[in-house]
Amino acid sequence: MQHRKHRTKLRPLAVALAALGYVLLAGCSSADDELNRFVEETKHEPGGRVEPLPEIKPYETYVYADSEMRSPFMPSAPGAGAGLAGVRPDQKRNREFLEQFSLDTLRMVGTLRLGGSMYGLVQTKDGLVHRVAVGEHMGQAEGKISEISPSKISLVEIVPDSLGGYMERPAALALNE
Repeated sequence: MQHRKHRTKLRPLAVALAALGYVLLAGCSSADDELNRFVEETKHEPGGRVEPLPEIKPYETYVYADSEMRSPFMPSAPGAGAGLAGVRPDQKRNREFLEQFSLDTLRMVGTLRLGGSMYGLVQTKDGLVHRVAVGEHMGQAEGKISEISPSKISLVEIVPDSLGGYMERPAALALNE
């Protein structure tokens, strides 16, 4: 008798679980129906135009036939320099006053024309103004003044390259207004 009461209590629970399972299956089938409808609609739409693939150009080989020239795969001789082969700082030249200052600490503050010659006016970090001319040196990299214009002083510096030599590098001081 107790077995029957226990069964009676479980029957509504079983019915409820069966109903829940049916609802879940019905929900899944409606999602499948919607998906199938979308796929069919997409199949009936007109197709788009596909751009053709770009043409691939064939690889052109290069034969290095200059056997008397330096191999591009070998480093150049140490000390030869990547720039001009004979460029070296002049160790015997007397240093000028403005060569003790780094170029980035110097400021061009103007120009001066005297007797047909153009001079540049350069201010050091301590506030003193110095007159410079073409051919003089300034900066710590052997900077030789090559041109003076109203807006800038152009120099050519001699700097170490990565191969143990030296190369020339242009530099300039622009007028600070």
